Amino acid sequence: MKEREIYADVRTVSPCIVRLDGRAFHQVTRKFHFSEPFDERFADAMALVTSSLLRDAGFAPVFGYTFSDEISLYYVESPFFGRIEKIDSVLASFASSALTLALDLSEPVAFDARVIPITPELVRPYLVWRQQEAWRNHINGWSQKVLKDEGYSAQEAASMLHMMKAADLHELCFQRGVNLAHTPAWQRRGILVYRTVIEKEGYNPKTQEKTNTTRRVIFIDKDIPLFDTPNGERLIKALMEEREKTSNSSTMHVPT
Repeated sequence: MKEREIYADVRTVSPCIVRLDGRAFHQVTRKFHFSEPFDERFADAMALVTSSLLRDAGFAPVFGYTFSDEISLYYVESPFFGRIEKIDSVLASFASSALTLALDLSEPVAFDARVIPITPELVRPYLVWRQQEAWRNHINGWSQKVLKDEGYSAQEAASMLHMMKAADLHELCFQRGVNLAHTPAWQRRGILVYRTVIEKEGYNPKTQEKTNTTRRVIFIDKDIPLFDTPNGERLIKALMEEREKTSNSSTMHVPT
């Protein structure tokens, strides 16, 4: 019967990106009364889920990038030796359980997953693409919010915004008191989660001297640069290069 298992031997190459997407999360956010257009409690929970995927899922992605209801994870070595059905099912189920716990929900939520084989040279273009989607999600979300505040239904607001250009959406929000350039960075650019090293001051009771030690931690960065700028390029390059140099080490230094 083993030969009847569909996709059991379909594998991806390394490196790869795994993208998780929430299933019907617009219903979830309405049901549990999250703020519109963006709820920081929900965004923080998604960041915690991403952090758990780096720390607790049994694999070691280099970093995770999250906005709205999606998470992208970059792996130098594919989990489960590249077996796609295992990667998709395990990571999606882990994320679903982690978010249910993080938000203390009374009902479970679900993610789906897809695998994107990639080369190191394509990692930043991928992130630029997803960050552009985060920006589109941002301006559309705020535009719908200001129209709904004026009494339009969600369907009416969507119809009014259909085919409007980004500059027009900016102006629509600005005329209603929302400057999209001044909204929190995590709404506009998403959140990056990665490992870094921090210094911690301690005390040696034997020598009665202060000491400095380093700790490797997972950092949730809610104020990231645009990935298509030099600062964004440097950050992603540093994460990828340090991962290569410290694959057998316990520390990773990332510029801030």
